[in-house]
Amino acid sequence: MAKKLLNGNEAIALGAHLAGAQVVAGYPGTPSTEIIETIVREDYPGMYAEWAPNEKVALEVAIGASLSGVRAMATMKHVGVNVAADPLMTVTYMGVRGGLVIVTADDPGMHSSQNEQDNRNYARFAKIPMFEPSDSQEAQDMTMRAFSLSEAYDTPVFVRSTTRISHTLTVVQMGEAATDHPERGFVRDQKKLVMIPANARHRHPAVEARLEKLTAFVSKADDLNRVEFRDRSLGIITGGVAYQYVREALPGASVLKLGVSYPIPIETIRSFADEIDRLYVVEELDPFWEMEIRAAGIDVIGKEIIPLTGELTPDIIRRAIAGEDEHQAGVVRDDTGAAEVPGRPPSLCPGCPHRGVFYILNKLNLIVSGDIGCYSLGVMPPLSAMDTLTCMGASIGHAMGMEKGLGADAPDAVAVIGDSPFLHSGMTALADVAYNGGRVTTIILDNHSTAMTGHQGNPASGYNARMQEVPRLDFTAVAKSLGIHDVHRVDPYELDAVERVIRAAQKESGPSVIVADRACVLLDRKSHRGHHTITEDCAACGICLDLGCPALFREGADGPAAINPALCTGCGMCAQVCRFDAVEQEGERS
Repeated sequence: MAKKLLNGNEAIALGAHLAGAQVVAGYPGTPSTEIIETIVREDYPGMYAEWAPNEKVALEVAIGASLSGVRAMATMKHVGVNVAADPLMTVTYMGVRGGLVIVTADDPGMHSSQNEQDNRNYARFAKIPMFEPSDSQEAQDMTMRAFSLSEAYDTPVFVRSTTRISHTLTVVQMGEAATDHPERGFVRDQKKLVMIPANARHRHPAVEARLEKLTAFVSKADDLNRVEFRDRSLGIITGGVAYQYVREALPGASVLKLGVSYPIPIETIRSFADEIDRLYVVEELDPFWEMEIRAAGIDVIGKEIIPLTGELTPDIIRRAIAGEDEHQAGVVRDDTGAAEVPGRPPSLCPGCPHRGVFYILNKLNLIVSGDIGCYSLGVMPPLSAMDTLTCMGASIGHAMGMEKGLGADAPDAVAVIGDSPFLHSGMTALADVAYNGGRVTTIILDNHSTAMTGHQGNPASGYNARMQEVPRLDFTAVAKSLGIHDVHRVDPYELDAVERVIRAAQKESGPSVIVADRACVLLDRKSHRGHHTITEDCAACGICLDLGCPALFREGADGPAAINPALCTGCGMCAQVCRFDAVEQEGERS
């Protein structure tokens, strides 16, 4: 069989294809995004893939496909499961027809997330099984296995990845395409599929009985939960990417590798513990396994020495358990003599259309309720123009709450939200503002794509997951249909216009919506206008540097400003703020 070098996301996509999945829906979010992108890129035959407006819709689409008798998968990052939790907690009662797999890509260390919740807790909460691969081979194999298990036990199944699994390349031997496909077609069964209270009461006992059967299955699945005996004086229970760290840090230790995060095989664990002198649990984030093991009366060492937050590393594990670092352990690392790479603070890209909006918001000293997206970088100095950030769609609700909570004492506030987050969960909040008499000013930063995760499409971008042209949703029309009468569209490159329309909106007695409409500078390279230069008229006042543009810098500690032509996109915002006309477009002067 063929071998490929794949990252975990690519392997999950391949596993779904080999399992015969026909419908895959998701919402882009690091570290899960490449699963659907891989399906589209590889153009797997017979697979439909879509970017849904949010994770709840993605799961509902996958549920519908499953109930029609085809294998289906929903993909999302860990916080996306919070959005999808409503259908999740009920489909566990309904069960499936075609296999239904839900991929949660967790983010220990919060590389690109607002929290680092451990979604193994969702498996226990929903009472459904969860696979946890430790490399790309297992990502493929466990995804395939998840579809079969889903159908065998009439249950949705989680596959949990993490950032390191999702984005690390390892060798994968391609599996064989599945032949055990379910029969297509919808089968009417109202008592099982229509979750009115009378039916749901009968389904809950079925869920509990199913969990007992799953626990019995997992206890016998030696190929999923693997015992590796070595030095029996030291034993480690682990799984996922932490297994790789344990094997590197403590190569002589005996290991029980859990391939199924939930339910766990307590009797297998008990038998392993009986053979071990000192037993540890190494897991990223919550003491999920540790608590279950302790509850079973098995003595184990865990979070009293293993960090509760952040990513683990081999050195963290080595220090915690063996009490030594790499050098004491004799670990040899390549030494190129290169200096340590300095940290690079994130910033909005040169020419980013969001920069002008945040510059004006800072200038006007407004309270800015922010949202999730690349424009979250508006909080970074020198723009420093964001005061709250919670989750997708929360900006509008936060601003509404400030207004209603403080009444006449409410500060001048605006809500800032991107195009994709507005469609994800901002529309309902805007409807709330109109319905309940709010005065909130909402600025929709429309850069024509879900830019932060790689320019995926959304209903307002004009293209779908396969880059096919589709109708583009009109934000001004949507705002008006929700009951907002004061609606404006502005080019965020035009700073005077941005300031004028924000000032006017703040004076309105009712709610306002401002659509800052310009494509992402990385998406629309045709809009680049060459580059600008600084003339000898520069007074070294530094006002242009308040834009926070990476193309702008100061020559020397107190010297004049300068522009890096390799970074400048010619947006012209620096020319607009300069009080000395010291910025010109290349070639303007004779």
